[in-house]
Amino acid sequence: MLELDSVSAYYGNIQALKAISLRVDEGEIITLIGANGAGKSTTLMSVSGIVPPRSGAVRFEGEPISGNAPDDIVRRGIIQVPEGRHIFPGLTVQENLDMGALLRTDPKGVAEDLDYVLSLFPILKSRRNQAGGTLSGGEQQMLAISRALMARPRLLLLDEPSLGLAPLIVQQIFEIIEMINRERGTTIFLVEQNANLALKVAHRGYVMETGTITMTDTAARLLANEDVRRAYLGV
Repeated sequence: MLELDSVSAYYGNIQALKAISLRVDEGEIITLIGANGAGKSTTLMSVSGIVPPRSGAVRFEGEPISGNAPDDIVRRGIIQVPEGRHIFPGLTVQENLDMGALLRTDPKGVAEDLDYVLSLFPILKSRRNQAGGTLSGGEQQMLAISRALMARPRLLLLDEPSLGLAPLIVQQIFEIIEMINRERGTTIFLVEQNANLALKVAHRGYVMETGTITMTDTAARLLANEDVRRAYLGV
């Protein structure tokens, strides 16, 4: 579904991605793990068009999307949940969810998806008329994921969904990630610093260090790999 072929990206003169290549197959969860500053978030932003690659190619379903505007990429069904949530704090929970469905023209489908996300996160149902900025961090993360699901993504990009959240909430978020993939078949590209949790829900994984892909394997094999265990799992 998604392929990055020798993608390099820069912030000014600073190179953040160094000719990285990876793929995401339809229906799977893949994860990209690595330390802070490794280039994980930049990888997602290169896919979504926010940090366009300077060289290499990004292809979605075989078609090049490198250099396309972010709104065009969204229309193709690639939806990103950014690091730090970035909900609209002055809008209500319901209005945030409405924003997720902004480009859709199927009212019946939108209503069905609203019921679905509120069943995933029942706390949001009781908060529908509450301003997003007054929610707890965990509730804001639930809202950010729900807003993305309201766009009915074909490929969901998740950037550090566990960041700054209590362990109990993190566990709930990751259970929902698995559920979305299992129940809806949504393809998920997950960037996560919590390597242990990420590899437990993913089918395959990539390890990134200073802008390069240094290792790739099934998630189960990466979990058992001694180098990965020492570097990222604290073992």
